[in-house]
Amino acid sequence: MHRKPPTRDIDEADLSVSPPKDQAAGVTAVAVALERAVEEMGVLRTARTLARVNQRHGFDCPGCAWPEPTGHRRPAEFCENGAKAVAEEATLRTVTPEFFATHSVAELAGKSGYWLGQQGRLTHPMVLRPGDTHYSPIAWPEAHRLIADTLRGLADPDEAVFYTSGRTANETAFLYQLLVRSFGTNNLPDCSNMCHESSGTALTGSIGIGKGSVSIDDFAAADLIIVAGQNPGTNHPRMLSALAAAKEAGARVIAVNPLPETGLIGFRDPQTVKGFTTGITIADDFLQIRLGGDMALFQGLARLLFEAEDRAPGTVVDRMFVDTHTAGFAEYEKQMRAVDLDEVLLATGLTRAQLEHTARLLAASEATIICWAMGLTQQRHGVATIEEATNLLLLRGMIGKPGAGVCPVRGHSNVQGDRTMGIWEKMPESFLAALDSEFGITTPREHGWDTVDCIRAMRDGRAKVFVGMGGNFVSATPDTAVTEAALRNCELTVQVSTKLNRSHLVHGRTALILPTLGRTDLDLQDGVRQQVSVEDSMSMVHLSTGRLRPVSEQLRSEVAIVCELALELFGPDHPVPWARFRRDYDLIRDAIARVVPGCADYNRKVRGRNGFQLPHPPRDNREFRTASGKANFAVNELQWPRIPAGRLLLQTLRSHDQYNTTVYGLDDRYRGIHNARRVVLVHPDDITEFGFRDGDSVDLISEFDDGVQRRVSDFRIVGYPTPRGNAAAYYPETNPLVPLDHVAERSNTPVSKAVLIRLEPHRHPAP
Repeated sequence: MHRKPPTRDIDEADLSVSPPKDQAAGVTAVAVALERAVEEMGVLRTARTLARVNQRHGFDCPGCAWPEPTGHRRPAEFCENGAKAVAEEATLRTVTPEFFATHSVAELAGKSGYWLGQQGRLTHPMVLRPGDTHYSPIAWPEAHRLIADTLRGLADPDEAVFYTSGRTANETAFLYQLLVRSFGTNNLPDCSNMCHESSGTALTGSIGIGKGSVSIDDFAAADLIIVAGQNPGTNHPRMLSALAAAKEAGARVIAVNPLPETGLIGFRDPQTVKGFTTGITIADDFLQIRLGGDMALFQGLARLLFEAEDRAPGTVVDRMFVDTHTAGFAEYEKQMRAVDLDEVLLATGLTRAQLEHTARLLAASEATIICWAMGLTQQRHGVATIEEATNLLLLRGMIGKPGAGVCPVRGHSNVQGDRTMGIWEKMPESFLAALDSEFGITTPREHGWDTVDCIRAMRDGRAKVFVGMGGNFVSATPDTAVTEAALRNCELTVQVSTKLNRSHLVHGRTALILPTLGRTDLDLQDGVRQQVSVEDSMSMVHLSTGRLRPVSEQLRSEVAIVCELALELFGPDHPVPWARFRRDYDLIRDAIARVVPGCADYNRKVRGRNGFQLPHPPRDNREFRTASGKANFAVNELQWPRIPAGRLLLQTLRSHDQYNTTVYGLDDRYRGIHNARRVVLVHPDDITEFGFRDGDSVDLISEFDDGVQRRVSDFRIVGYPTPRGNAAAYYPETNPLVPLDHVAERSNTPVSKAVLIRLEPHRHPAP
């Protein structure tokens, strides 16, 4: 094993393809996880670090937001991709000032995101000034002055945007939004704008709160679990353990997805005897739906449920729940009874038998959970689709009872906590008023820009400063050419980061890289160890304590970075006690307790055995804080994408060796793709019909009404069991195909799961 970073970048010519796997996890996952960890951290550091992941006195995994068990926790409370995420952060590889002196920005810009991330942890604050070809070191005080002077020089606070990734802890998020609002703007875009914004929009209107209504314990009490538009085996592998436990308790699982995903087919839990021997089949039924057909599925199921109610009155519709707790039922029922089932079958690609079988299961279940992720949210009609899924649960009275409810599975650790702490461009008046009262400030009321609107503002010259608190903005956002031009249009770009990424190389006229501590790192402030807190997908809040010695004395915690910038920007007489907050995170939590709903007595409760669960009125007592005072049935006209002849509908997705924009390696093991990323998965019959062969090199061109040709080049065709007319390829490589204005209705989320494309033979340049 070695800990030196790779010198060789991706060579797409090394692609090899094998049949997709039919079992996820198991011994192979353990071996891969340990190999990657030892390669990055060494044997002893690996043992010390992995033993603390997701443990009660350890640190929260920097990967996904799946919750920890409330009872016994296993010694290895992490998955393969969690181990990869930890290894990436706790690596002993470093990116020093000498590295930047050796490599120009232009040279680094030619490297892949995989190569950049593999170089290691950033060690020093760096600056790129106008005309420079290389980043050079800058002292922390000078960096803070540069940011503060630029911000004070703006004509209006709204000329600055402040982005946040989901990795940011609650304490940082609270202070970050406090700094931004003290400065005078609500421009607080975050990664949730690009993933679960559709979920929040739909659920807020339907049940009065934009969060899931189930807990981890509900899975063991469920009769029926529907997993739609989600790939747990890669994106939330620990969810497979919860699904396996539910199966053992008698639950039935239905997978709804365009691609057959290995984790939902077979699962070998490496921490059980059965997992090492026979494994378990997770999905009892696989509904291979066409891209964009989920809304049609939920409406078709609703019609069949009403027909079942007609045959046996009082057995399907939960009349007591509907009459007591909901509004809009009559209009919803009228529309669902008129749904054209032939159109549903055309939109979904399913059979009538599949639809009727699923409806019977829904009608018979006494406790149903519907889970979903980006496959639903990143559709043009994503909000309406989630409303229709919620309608099915309301119809059956499946909100506010054990083993039942809505379960949007968040894709990034603490993305939900950031929103709770105020990272949103349109926080309600009650939250802003509480901030004003607590700190004696006046926060702005005009709504700010979300991620898509911030890109538009930077593109148009209306925003001149970009500050990124974590993440890789360039690689996470759509319409890459437009986004990159927008950032280059800025006067100043600031990236608070742990590792090198593409966003450091697409910069404003002046650029700063500020290195920060990670979850695994020991955080000492004035010699006193600090802890942060995070919120998982199911509203559980708990502490996270890093213990590893930082790779550089120049690293600052995110809390320290925010507080030191605030002191420079506002001066020592500002009413917010920034200096005290930097020294003692308990004081931050005390302030959170007085401002954030549901967080009273924060410091005591978060130190409980499992932390504490935030209130959720629909779950807790069937209280729905909507305008009607009840849960609302939504009424939506059926939408689904039509695909012209000779075209494909593309979904962008992750490989198994990837988490969000971070690429750990080049093997999508479960799908049988090895040593490459520029591939497009197409049904074999479509390959033949379009005149291609498996393995051909093609360009992907997206087609939209704006007349702009967006192309990504030299992708290899791989025959794969997708639905006819559908295709799949990895992001961020395919992000250039997604127009900035191709967004979900009402949520403004980029629509990355329905990109109309054509394939053209790739023309290799003459030698």
